[in-house]
Amino acid sequence: MNSSTPSSGKAITVSAWKVVAILSSIATMVMYAETMLVPAIPDLIKDFNIPYSTSSWILTTYLITAAVMTPIAGKLADIYGKKKILLIIMIFYTVGVSIAGFSTNIEFMLIARGFQGVGLSMFPIAFSIVRAQFPRQKMAIGQGIITSMYGGGAVIGLLVGGIIIQHYSWHFTFFTLIPIAIALLFVIWRFIHVEEGLEQPRKQQREQKQQRETDPIKEKKFSIYRKRENNIEKQ
Repeated sequence: MNSSTPSSGKAITVSAWKVVAILSSIATMVMYAETMLVPAIPDLIKDFNIPYSTSSWILTTYLITAAVMTPIAGKLADIYGKKKILLIIMIFYTVGVSIAGFSTNIEFMLIARGFQGVGLSMFPIAFSIVRAQFPRQKMAIGQGIITSMYGGGAVIGLLVGGIIIQHYSWHFTFFTLIPIAIALLFVIWRFIHVEEGLEQPRKQQREQKQQRETDPIKEKKFSIYRKRENNIEKQ
């Protein structure tokens, strides 16, 4: 079954599991990228010759950009398609990781962190893709797996990041992310397929149903209209 086809019934398709695996890998990568910075903060302060208070902007810039871009990315995904916007966001994230690895001052690092913050806005889109793949009764399974990867990525980031910083430098923590981000970019392009046209009719049907349920007069008119249609079809 093509992964673009929404899951029906109560069975979870193989393609849905593939989508969850890919999106979970992205969650792991992003959390790895964030937690690996924690042991690098003293080195960043020293290399950039900045006070400790300025170093807080390395995290703040990332979070502010993510907060601003998340609703914008969601709206763009509704207009232009989830997969297309997800790929664009991944490109921004890959560029941000690359700039961070080659940063020589705090200004370039903050620009890089801004690009990475754009990448964080991909997760609402990822959850909506999972929602389209899983049956309604088991939707929480897919979203729960992705969410659980945050913790796994954080642990990996602290362990691996600390080892890399100790034996090499903080630059290499970002360099390890570049091939991973590029690989995931290709995997998303190749293996995730979303039929955007399927979700909008379902959304409109739900809205119409809610309106009818809240307005008994409209519900009665709708029932009469449906009966007339059925009589015409029988004739």
